[in-house]
Amino acid sequence: MDFITAILASGPARKALGLLLAATTIAMFLLNLRRAGERAGRLAERLQTSETTHEIQRQMLEASSRRPRDRDALAQRLRDREF
Repeated sequence: MDFITAILASGPARKALGLLLAATTIAMFLLNLRRAGERAGRLAERLQTSETTHEIQRQMLEASSRRPRDRDALAQRLRDREF
């Protein structure tokens, strides 16, 4: 136990320990930054999918609003060649 304390009390060992802690901190920061970037990418992809889905649903609603009301209206459209 005294041997480890003596090593850590020396100047070069303390400097090496400080550099090791700094390197570990930087590595953890970069990994966290990478994870945040991946999360942001997934959220952007989800947003794009949601926007595409909403656009398709809007087009479907517009198409359904233009549909014939009954069979007579459908027959009239077919006679007028409005399709």
